Amino acid sequence: MYKWIGAMIGAYLFRFPGLVAGFFIGYVIEQYSKKIVGDVSGGNGRNRPNFSGRPRVSPSDFELNLLSLASIIIKADGAVNQTELNYVRQYFVQAYGKERANATFKTFNEVIKSREINTIKIASFIAQNTRYESRLQILHFLFGIAAADGHVSTNEVNRIREIAGAFRINQRDFESIKAMFFKEADNAYKILEIDKSATDSEVKKAYRTMVKKYHPDKLQHLPPHLIKGAEEKFQSVQQAYEQLQKERGFK
Repeated sequence: MYKWIGAMIGAYLFRFPGLVAGFFIGYVIEQYSKKIVGDVSGGNGRNRPNFSGRPRVSPSDFELNLLSLASIIIKADGAVNQTELNYVRQYFVQAYGKERANATFKTFNEVIKSREINTIKIASFIAQNTRYESRLQILHFLFGIAAADGHVSTNEVNRIREIAGAFRINQRDFESIKAMFFKEADNAYKILEIDKSATDSEVKKAYRTMVKKYHPDKLQHLPPHLIKGAEEKFQSVQQAYEQLQKERGFK
């Protein structure tokens, strides 16, 4: 296309010599453009950017990296916790069925046994290929794993915080999700991402914002087990708001 455009412009400006020169310049531009597209797509279109500007990632790649992060949390306290392992397995059975879950866990068991997993590298890869809302739900999923045995340890929180940093999750969002797994007096405020000094109207506004932010209907592109996490988080937001309604006496 570029060579013919160049030829027409050249012919208009300089007649026949311009036509030849324009055709040649357009040809060079066209070949260079093809090279750039080839480099971006990997030559075969496998990693061609989608409309969001991010490379496409296959479901199997996503699952493997997600399981790698899950293994980091499971091993955060120095040993594999069977209750937490069962939590992850149950999620995948509910999401994909027993047969596919068993096949996935063959790979997962190898990941669990691996001594070296680069947390930042894996988390950064996921961050580059997922939306912010999706990363928030993954964070919720990781806290769910940590809480499966009835206690979220300091080591587990630190590892999740490290992953959240690579995910580029802001502090308020991190504290909001974390608060859903701890029983503390001001958790309702943390979940809604507001201070205890907030007015009733500010509480209502924060609730409306969180509803828009975390409504499960916005996350239908996620795997089923993460959509379930989104529903749990949405329910936590509603419960936090209802708690403050009761404490403050507003409707």
